[in-house]
Amino acid sequence: MAENELIHELREGGILLTTLNRPQAMNAFTFAMYEGLAAKAAEIGEDRSIRAWIITGGGEKAFAAGTDIGQFTSFTTAQHALDYEERIGRVLSAIEDCPKPTIAAINGACTGGGAGVAGVCDIRIASASMRFGVPIARTLGNTLSLGNYARFSALLGPGRLLELIFTARLVEAEEARSLGLVTEVLPDQTALLARAEALARTIGGHAPLTLQAAKTTLKRLRENAVKGANADDMVALTFTSADFKEGVAAFLEKRKPVWQGR
Repeated sequence: MAENELIHELREGGILLTTLNRPQAMNAFTFAMYEGLAAKAAEIGEDRSIRAWIITGGGEKAFAAGTDIGQFTSFTTAQHALDYEERIGRVLSAIEDCPKPTIAAINGACTGGGAGVAGVCDIRIASASMRFGVPIARTLGNTLSLGNYARFSALLGPGRLLELIFTARLVEAEEARSLGLVTEVLPDQTALLARAEALARTIGGHAPLTLQAAKTTLKRLRENAVKGANADDMVALTFTSADFKEGVAAFLEKRKPVWQGR
Protein backbone atom coordinates (compact mmCIF):
# COMPACT_ATOMS: atom_id res chain seq x y z
CA MET A 1 0.00 0.00 0.00
CA ALA A 2 1.31 3.45 -0.87
CA GLU A 3 2.16 5.65 2.06
CA ASN A 4 -0.79 7.38 3.76
CA GLU A 5 -3.57 5.76 1.67
CA LEU A 6 -5.14 4.92 5.03
CA ILE A 7 -4.65 7.48 7.80
CA HIS A 8 -5.45 6.38 11.37
CA GLU A 9 -5.85 9.02 14.10
CA LEU A 10 -6.67 8.33 17.74
CA ARG A 11 -9.02 11.00 19.05
CA GLU A 12 -10.13 11.91 22.53
CA GLY A 13 -12.23 9.32 24.34
CA GLY A 14 -10.75 6.26 22.61
CA ILE A 15 -12.16 7.13 19.18
CA LEU A 16 -10.19 5.93 16.15
CA LEU A 17 -10.70 7.94 12.97
CA THR A 18 -9.63 6.21 9.75
CA THR A 19 -9.49 8.30 6.58
CA LEU A 20 -9.50 6.69 3.13
CA ASN A 21 -6.88 8.91 1.54
CA ARG A 22 -6.71 8.72 -2.26
CA PRO A 23 -8.65 11.90 -3.04
CA GLN A 24 -7.02 12.14 -6.48
CA ALA A 25 -8.83 8.86 -7.32
CA MET A 26 -12.08 9.54 -5.42
CA ASN A 27 -10.60 7.31 -2.67
CA ALA A 28 -11.08 4.24 -4.87
CA PHE A 29 -9.77 1.16 -3.08
CA THR A 30 -6.59 -0.64 -4.00
CA PHE A 31 -6.42 -4.23 -2.79
CA ALA A 32 -3.81 -3.11 -0.25
CA MET A 33 -6.27 -0.57 1.19
CA TYR A 34 -8.91 -3.27 1.57
CA GLU A 35 -6.42 -5.50 3.38
CA GLY A 36 -5.32 -2.58 5.54
CA LEU A 37 -8.90 -2.05 6.72
CA ALA A 38 -9.28 -5.74 7.55
CA ALA A 39 -6.03 -5.72 9.53
CA LYS A 40 -7.07 -2.57 11.41
CA ALA A 41 -10.45 -4.13 12.27
CA ALA A 42 -8.68 -7.09 13.87
CA GLU A 43 -6.28 -4.79 15.72
CA ILE A 44 -9.10 -2.65 17.07
CA GLY A 45 -10.89 -5.74 18.33
CA GLU A 46 -7.89 -6.54 20.55
CA ASP A 47 -7.28 -2.98 21.75
CA ARG A 48 -9.31 -2.29 24.89
CA SER A 49 -8.46 1.43 24.76
CA ILE A 50 -10.45 1.95 21.54
CA ARG A 51 -14.16 2.41 22.16
CA ALA A 52 -15.43 3.23 18.65
CA TRP A 53 -14.19 3.42 15.05
CA ILE A 54 -15.07 6.08 12.46
CA ILE A 55 -14.33 5.57 8.76
CA THR A 56 -14.48 8.53 6.39
CA GLY A 57 -13.10 9.69 3.04
CA GLY A 58 -10.34 12.22 2.45
CA GLY A 59 -10.90 15.28 0.30
CA GLU A 60 -14.25 16.83 -0.53
CA LYS A 61 -15.58 14.62 -3.33
CA ALA A 62 -15.94 11.07 -2.05
CA PHE A 63 -16.17 8.58 0.78
CA ALA A 64 -14.92 5.97 -1.70
CA ALA A 65 -15.79 5.35 -5.34
CA GLY A 66 -15.48 1.57 -5.31
CA THR A 67 -12.52 -0.59 -6.26
CA ASP A 68 -9.81 0.98 -8.42
CA ILE A 69 -10.90 -0.20 -11.88
CA GLY A 70 -7.34 -0.64 -13.10
CA GLN A 71 -7.06 -3.70 -10.88
CA PHE A 72 -9.65 -5.52 -13.03
CA THR A 73 -7.64 -5.39 -16.24
CA SER A 74 -5.82 -8.65 -15.44
CA PHE A 75 -9.04 -10.65 -14.85
CA THR A 76 -9.30 -13.44 -17.45
CA THR A 77 -10.94 -16.40 -15.69
CA ALA A 78 -13.89 -17.19 -13.46
CA GLN A 79 -11.44 -18.01 -10.67
CA HIS A 80 -10.06 -14.47 -10.76
CA ALA A 81 -13.59 -13.18 -10.17
CA LEU A 82 -14.36 -15.70 -7.43
CA ASP A 83 -11.06 -14.94 -5.69
CA TYR A 84 -11.83 -11.22 -5.88
CA GLU A 85 -15.29 -11.63 -4.37
CA GLU A 86 -13.89 -13.93 -1.67
CA ARG A 87 -11.31 -11.31 -0.78
CA ILE A 88 -13.84 -8.47 -0.64
CA GLY A 89 -16.23 -10.64 1.37
CA ARG A 90 -13.47 -11.45 3.85
CA VAL A 91 -12.58 -7.76 4.25
CA LEU A 92 -16.19 -6.69 4.72
CA SER A 93 -16.74 -9.48 7.24
CA ALA A 94 -13.65 -8.33 9.16
CA ILE A 95 -15.10 -4.82 9.46
CA GLU A 96 -18.55 -6.19 10.26
CA ASP A 97 -17.13 -8.55 12.91
CA CYS A 98 -15.10 -5.86 14.67
CA PRO A 99 -16.54 -5.95 18.20
CA LYS A 100 -16.31 -2.16 18.58
CA PRO A 101 -19.04 0.16 17.27
CA THR A 102 -18.31 1.40 13.73
CA ILE A 103 -19.56 4.61 12.12
CA ALA A 104 -19.31 5.53 8.44
CA ALA A 105 -19.14 9.32 7.98
CA ILE A 106 -20.09 9.65 4.32
CA ASN A 107 -19.29 12.75 2.30
CA GLY A 108 -19.73 12.83 -1.48
CA ALA A 109 -19.71 9.71 -3.65
CA CYS A 110 -20.10 6.35 -1.91
CA THR A 111 -20.33 3.70 -4.60
CA GLY A 112 -19.41 0.08 -5.28
CA GLY A 113 -16.84 -1.10 -2.74
CA GLY A 114 -17.24 2.19 -0.88
CA ALA A 115 -20.94 1.45 -0.47
CA GLY A 116 -19.95 -2.05 0.70
CA VAL A 117 -17.64 -0.71 3.41
CA ALA A 118 -20.16 1.91 4.55
CA GLY A 119 -22.90 -0.71 4.45
CA VAL A 120 -21.17 -3.00 6.96
CA CYS A 121 -20.60 -0.20 9.45
CA ASP A 122 -23.06 -0.21 12.34
CA ILE A 123 -24.21 3.37 11.80
CA ARG A 124 -24.05 5.62 8.74
CA ILE A 125 -24.33 9.39 8.81
CA ALA A 126 -23.93 11.64 5.81
CA SER A 127 -23.29 15.15 4.61
CA ALA A 128 -25.77 16.77 2.23
CA SER A 129 -23.45 15.94 -0.69
CA MET A 130 -23.67 12.16 -0.23
CA ARG A 131 -24.53 9.99 -3.28
CA PHE A 132 -24.84 6.27 -2.55
CA GLY A 133 -25.27 3.36 -4.91
CA VAL A 134 -23.97 0.40 -6.89
CA PRO A 135 -24.26 1.52 -10.55
CA ILE A 136 -22.65 -1.62 -11.98
CA ALA A 137 -25.36 -2.11 -14.64
CA ARG A 138 -24.22 1.20 -16.15
CA THR A 139 -20.47 1.00 -15.53
CA LEU A 140 -18.82 -2.45 -15.42
CA GLY A 141 -21.50 -5.01 -16.17
CA ASN A 142 -20.48 -7.28 -13.27
CA THR A 143 -22.50 -8.38 -10.23
CA LEU A 144 -22.50 -8.36 -6.44
CA SER A 145 -21.68 -11.45 -4.45
CA LEU A 146 -24.41 -13.33 -2.64
CA GLY A 147 -23.11 -11.93 0.64
CA ASN A 148 -23.32 -8.36 -0.58
CA TYR A 149 -26.80 -8.84 -2.01
CA ALA A 150 -27.83 -10.12 1.43
CA ARG A 151 -26.21 -7.12 3.16
CA PHE A 152 -27.77 -4.51 0.88
CA SER A 153 -31.13 -6.27 0.91
CA ALA A 154 -31.12 -6.15 4.71
CA LEU A 155 -30.45 -2.41 4.55
CA LEU A 156 -32.84 -1.45 1.77
CA GLY A 157 -35.24 -4.34 1.17
CA PRO A 158 -35.13 -6.47 -1.99
CA GLY A 159 -37.53 -4.32 -4.01
CA ARG A 160 -35.64 -1.08 -3.46
CA LEU A 161 -32.32 -2.84 -4.04
CA LEU A 162 -33.46 -4.21 -7.41
CA GLU A 163 -34.70 -0.75 -8.41
CA LEU A 164 -31.29 0.75 -7.61
CA ILE A 165 -29.41 -2.01 -9.44
CA PHE A 166 -31.69 -1.85 -12.49
CA THR A 167 -31.70 1.96 -12.79
CA ALA A 168 -28.03 2.34 -11.73
CA ARG A 169 -29.00 5.57 -10.03
CA LEU A 170 -27.42 7.04 -6.91
CA VAL A 171 -29.39 7.79 -3.76
CA GLU A 172 -28.90 11.30 -2.43
CA ALA A 173 -28.68 12.20 1.24
CA GLU A 174 -32.28 13.04 2.13
CA GLU A 175 -33.68 10.02 0.30
CA ALA A 176 -31.08 7.87 2.07
CA ARG A 177 -32.34 9.16 5.40
CA SER A 178 -35.95 8.45 4.46
CA LEU A 179 -34.96 4.88 3.53
CA GLY A 180 -33.11 4.36 6.82
CA LEU A 181 -29.82 3.92 4.98
CA VAL A 182 -28.34 6.80 6.96
CA THR A 183 -29.62 8.05 10.29
CA GLU A 184 -28.60 11.71 10.03
CA VAL A 185 -27.76 14.26 7.34
CA LEU A 186 -25.38 17.09 8.20
CA PRO A 187 -24.97 20.26 6.14
CA ASP A 188 -21.30 19.82 5.22
CA GLN A 189 -18.16 17.77 5.79
CA THR A 190 -17.00 19.76 8.83
CA ALA A 191 -20.33 19.27 10.60
CA LEU A 192 -20.33 15.60 9.54
CA LEU A 193 -16.98 14.83 11.17
CA ALA A 194 -17.85 16.76 14.31
CA ARG A 195 -21.11 14.83 14.65
CA ALA A 196 -19.37 11.52 13.95
CA GLU A 197 -16.95 12.12 16.81
CA ALA A 198 -19.70 13.20 19.19
CA LEU A 199 -21.79 10.17 18.29
CA ALA A 200 -18.78 7.87 18.68
CA ARG A 201 -18.07 9.26 22.15
CA THR A 202 -21.70 8.73 23.21
CA ILE A 203 -21.83 5.17 21.88
CA GLY A 204 -18.34 4.39 23.16
CA GLY A 205 -19.47 5.23 26.67
CA HIS A 206 -22.11 2.50 26.69
CA ALA A 207 -21.83 -1.14 27.76
CA PRO A 208 -19.43 -2.76 25.24
CA LEU A 209 -20.83 -6.28 25.54
CA THR A 210 -24.38 -5.07 24.94
CA LEU A 211 -23.29 -3.35 21.74
CA GLN A 212 -21.30 -6.38 20.60
CA ALA A 213 -24.22 -8.71 21.31
CA ALA A 214 -26.62 -6.54 19.31
CA LYS A 215 -24.48 -6.39 16.17
CA THR A 216 -23.52 -10.08 16.31
CA THR A 217 -27.12 -11.23 16.78
CA LEU A 218 -28.38 -9.14 13.85
CA LYS A 219 -25.63 -10.51 11.60
CA ARG A 220 -26.61 -14.07 12.54
CA LEU A 221 -30.24 -13.35 11.68
CA ARG A 222 -29.24 -12.13 8.21
CA GLU A 223 -26.86 -15.02 7.56
CA ASN A 224 -29.41 -17.63 8.60
CA ALA A 225 -31.83 -16.21 6.03
CA VAL A 226 -29.45 -17.14 3.19
CA LYS A 227 -27.89 -20.27 4.65
CA GLY A 228 -27.00 -22.79 1.97
CA ALA A 229 -27.48 -20.36 -0.92
CA ASN A 230 -24.78 -19.88 -3.54
CA ALA A 231 -24.33 -17.47 -6.45
CA ASP A 232 -20.81 -18.26 -7.66
CA ASP A 233 -22.22 -19.06 -11.10
CA MET A 234 -23.55 -15.50 -11.40
CA VAL A 235 -20.16 -14.05 -10.43
CA ALA A 236 -18.45 -16.24 -13.05
CA LEU A 237 -21.08 -15.37 -15.69
CA THR A 238 -20.61 -11.62 -15.42
CA PHE A 239 -16.90 -11.26 -14.66
CA THR A 240 -15.86 -13.53 -17.56
CA SER A 241 -18.20 -11.91 -20.06
CA ALA A 242 -17.26 -9.75 -23.03
CA ASP A 243 -19.48 -7.08 -21.49
CA PHE A 244 -17.30 -6.92 -18.37
CA LYS A 245 -14.16 -6.50 -20.46
CA GLU A 246 -15.95 -3.78 -22.41
CA GLY A 247 -17.11 -2.09 -19.19
CA VAL A 248 -13.60 -1.97 -17.76
CA ALA A 249 -12.13 -0.68 -21.03
CA ALA A 250 -14.86 1.95 -21.42
CA PHE A 251 -14.39 3.16 -17.85
CA LEU A 252 -10.63 3.56 -18.28
CA GLU A 253 -11.12 5.22 -21.70
CA LYS A 254 -13.81 7.54 -20.27
CA ARG A 255 -16.47 6.52 -22.79
CA LYS A 256 -19.88 4.89 -22.66
CA PRO A 257 -19.76 1.06 -22.85
CA VAL A 258 -21.50 -0.82 -25.65
CA TRP A 259 -23.32 -3.80 -24.11
CA GLN A 260 -23.88 -6.99 -26.10
CA GLY A 261 -25.30 -9.35 -23.48
CA ARG A 262 -22.51 -11.88 -23.85
